Amino acid sequence: MNFISGHFPLDLVVLGLVAVFLVLRLRSVLGRRVGAEPVVRPMAPPVVAQPVADKPAEPLPPTITYEIPTPDTRVGGVLARIAALQPGFTPQEFAKGTETAFRQIVGAYAAGDLDVLRERLTAATFEAFQAAIQSRQQAGEVLRSEIRDITDIALIGAEVDETTGPSPLARIEVRIVSDQVSLTVDSSGQPVSGVDAMTEFSDLWTFERLLGVNAPGAVWRLGASRSA
Repeated sequence: MNFISGHFPLDLVVLGLVAVFLVLRLRSVLGRRVGAEPVVRPMAPPVVAQPVADKPAEPLPPTITYEIPTPDTRVGGVLARIAALQPGFTPQEFAKGTETAFRQIVGAYAAGDLDVLRERLTAATFEAFQAAIQSRQQAGEVLRSEIRDITDIALIGAEVDETTGPSPLARIEVRIVSDQVSLTVDSSGQPVSGVDAMTEFSDLWTFERLLGVNAPGAVWRLGASRSA
């Protein structure tokens, strides 16, 4: 190349134009990088939810069946008469209250709790229960009693005795079906009566009270009990 002669080298010009064209072409294809390059991170594996084992459902206690006579029956008619003489009485509430009374009396009899029995029983019935408890204790026997379930409560009888004075005496007979464990053992732990297994019991209990009397002690009390 001769720069002295005053002629500008055309081959250098051509090569420079080609280089500029290539640079512009690359920038249009690759784009212009601004700032730091983003860091490409590996994707974490997806989280798979582990199935939760279902806990076994606890069995629900059986529903108590309440059998209430309709007003067009004889017993239903007497219950309606009781409701007329005793404010606040309904056969449905009485039947539900029978469940509570049954549990309390059975438990108190097994434990020998005379205070509870005195509140829940008539005087004559209390004397009979007290004598049975004393006899059991003197023999060194222990009653193991547990009510597992009450399945059926039926109002099967009712009467109103209006010859007892100014306050009529009402009686309602109830059939109570329950599943119980009831076992009497002697002082050495040997069975005397009953079995150490759940057994179905069907009892007939008769409750009574003076009607129209709202004194603190005027409540439904157990007047008689027997097996159905």
